[in-house]
Amino acid sequence: MLTPKLFTELRQYSFAKGTADLLAGMTVGVVALPLAMAFAIASGVGPERGLFTAIVGGFIISLLGGSKVQIGGPTGAFVVLVYSIMEQFGYEALTVCILIAGIILVLFGIFRMGGMIKFIPFPVITGFTSGIAVVIFSTQIRDLFGLSMETVPADFISKWRAYVIAAGSVNYHAAGLGIGSILFIVILKRLSPKLPGMLIAMILAAVVCSAFNMPVETISSRFGQLPAMLPKPAAPHCSWSQLPQLFQPAFTIALLAAIESLLSATVADGMISGRHRSNAELMAQGVANIFCSVFGGIPATGAIARTATNVKSGAKTPVAGMVHAVTLALLLLFFGRYAGTIPLAALAGILVVVCYNMCEAHHFKTILKGPASDALVLLLTFALTILIDLTVAVEVGVVFSALIFVRRMADLSNVGVITREFGSDDDIDKQVKTGAPIEVPAGIEIFEVNGPFFFGMIDVFRNATRDYRSSVAPIMVVRIRNVPLIDATGIHVLRELNNRCNKEGTTLVLSGVGMIPYQALKQSGLLEEIGPQNVCQSIELAIERVDELLGENKNE
Repeated sequence: MLTPKLFTELRQYSFAKGTADLLAGMTVGVVALPLAMAFAIASGVGPERGLFTAIVGGFIISLLGGSKVQIGGPTGAFVVLVYSIMEQFGYEALTVCILIAGIILVLFGIFRMGGMIKFIPFPVITGFTSGIAVVIFSTQIRDLFGLSMETVPADFISKWRAYVIAAGSVNYHAAGLGIGSILFIVILKRLSPKLPGMLIAMILAAVVCSAFNMPVETISSRFGQLPAMLPKPAAPHCSWSQLPQLFQPAFTIALLAAIESLLSATVADGMISGRHRSNAELMAQGVANIFCSVFGGIPATGAIARTATNVKSGAKTPVAGMVHAVTLALLLLFFGRYAGTIPLAALAGILVVVCYNMCEAHHFKTILKGPASDALVLLLTFALTILIDLTVAVEVGVVFSALIFVRRMADLSNVGVITREFGSDDDIDKQVKTGAPIEVPAGIEIFEVNGPFFFGMIDVFRNATRDYRSSVAPIMVVRIRNVPLIDATGIHVLRELNNRCNKEGTTLVLSGVGMIPYQALKQSGLLEEIGPQNVCQSIELAIERVDELLGENKNE
């Protein structure tokens, strides 16, 4: 369903809901202010671009989205990716990537891919989220301690080596502001969780820095004065020769935005006992990112922490998210000129707290205590995110998860041989024996397949049936009552078996063929090759067919 949640909620809107949404939206707007600037600076762009993203992207995501309480804007998940694009291609190319990503997200929504994206394995999500948190933390060390460094290496190990070399240049004023901001946020959260600790810490740091004229870097000393309003819209552009190189990072932005937004919406559903519209959410994310690229922003997606704050503040409908964006616009208009006094060490301290919350240590520990295969996927994704690249980490994590899943499914599938007696097909549903056991005709063996008949268990089936020769009659019975589906490889192997039986003068009989396997046999043409009379819905009918064939052999 592509209808935005806002359109549905406005049909039964009330004054009480409006009041709740207004208060919640203003609260989240205040909370989002320091985060929007901090994420932008960590991404390698000016702080104003984070605000533009939160205002434009946040408003559109709430206006067109499929969640009642989703809050959109810049998030930590994009910091590493945006920084690498900026470093390699520059900001103009980044806006083109965001535009392409927006179009891809719109297509995801149109083609109803919201449900498919949810199948990204949890160890992969936890691995790259925790890895991103570690990488973001590593980018904040220079500002947190005010280190004298002209450039910071992009590579993780080289970065920390450079920090060790520059350790003697610590600016103790900056370190005091940064560490003090962290302690203030942590303590205030315990004493009064409802207060916007990050905003208060940022304001206090700016006041202290100005009052004592501390020799530390501030927003204005590095980026200049913040604008008081949104920029004029401008179409993104880049050279045609550069365009092919931008499709991979653009697709990564789209995939990451889809995962992050749907994950955030799912978390919100659990908090409000609601249900979001995943495809409408993807459409909104796409449109929001298209507009962010036009208004000089960075990638936008659903923000889990701000969405949770929205819910806890009493939000009822998407109007709260729109109020959050308007609140940010008003703060930029009236107070943007004062933002230049904010010390970068304080923003680095805020991001350190965000990284700690983002690393999901409890989920990490839980997965490590679980199956070894899941722990392997988690650690592999985590390590690749830190040491190589986010895109590679997700790709490898998903592939490994898929291989592990295939292995597990293959382990569940098996082939047994029945030679004497067995129960009716009805017994599998009723879990009890419904009558006298059915006897297997003398000299006949029945091969029973359990589990999905797919490429992962084909060798087991081939090995079980390879040397079969009936001592009484040329008949082979394969019972597949416990086979929920057959893939193309399974069809191919059954066709090979049928061809082998035809060459040897043996009749292949299939028993217990369910609706889905039957349709697969029919669509592939294998049903006609085996013969409809040899494809039976139950084992009773299959035994009757075997008796007919035995009778025909005796008459011959």
